[in-house]
Amino acid sequence: MTTLDHKIDFAVVLSVTKANPNGDPLNGNRPRQNYDGHGEISDVAVKRKIRNRFQDMGEAVFVQSDDRKTDSFKSLKERADSHETLAKILKDKKPSEAEFASIACEQWIDVRSFGQVFAFKGATLSVGVRGPVSIQTATSIDPIDITSVQITKSVNSVTSETRSSDTMGMKHRVDFGVYVFKGSINTQLAEKTGFTNEDAEKLKETLLTLFENDSSSARPDGSMEVNKVYWWEHNSKLGQYSSAKVHRSLKIESTTETPKSIDDYEIELTNLEGLEAEVLDGQ
Repeated sequence: MTTLDHKIDFAVVLSVTKANPNGDPLNGNRPRQNYDGHGEISDVAVKRKIRNRFQDMGEAVFVQSDDRKTDSFKSLKERADSHETLAKILKDKKPSEAEFASIACEQWIDVRSFGQVFAFKGATLSVGVRGPVSIQTATSIDPIDITSVQITKSVNSVTSETRSSDTMGMKHRVDFGVYVFKGSINTQLAEKTGFTNEDAEKLKETLLTLFENDSSSARPDGSMEVNKVYWWEHNSKLGQYSSAKVHRSLKIESTTETPKSIDDYEIELTNLEGLEAEVLDGQ
């Protein structure tokens, strides 16, 4: 496998229908919004979904959520200690940060993609790995309308002679919205972590299938959909254009005052000389 030798930029257009794409725990789990009323999905949430898709593809992932774990480790330190060489380095009085980072990047695809901070209680070693893949917050094209529905739990949680009173709660959703997030892959950092051309292809596949095997009460199957993936591969390590200019070449505008589907949006892609975008439909 060859280390990535050319810069890559990408953009993902996705639609949300009657779902909560990313709840804000500081705001009653309502869908995230910025001060202008546009919906947001945090970069952390996007990376979580990418990691989940990596796992579904059979890749080794370091940061696993509890409900998607593929091993029996209860913490990140346990997972790091499971690697014999890494466990030995963590116990050394004069540990090698470079060796630790190199092994971790080779072992886990999310570490060599996004980077990772290895700082564990009781260990003398603290390692920070910068990953080549950067992802921006997803933002909706238009301000979103949030619908809130009151719900109740009308069953007893434990056995009791009398039925407990109904527990009230709220669920929130975005009836419809089109979001876009953008990202880049830096070749200089790819050289340091060992991120390969094959890894880039795997990342592209995760973007196309981002919401597969991701259903929940807040995001029922079919309510989140990747519509388009735009993938720009430059012909050099530094790239012909800045990422900002590449990302600006993609413009999306609604054609109606109340868009109800992706068909109510016009997508315009400005061609950049010498740099052609690969346009892929979501799966």
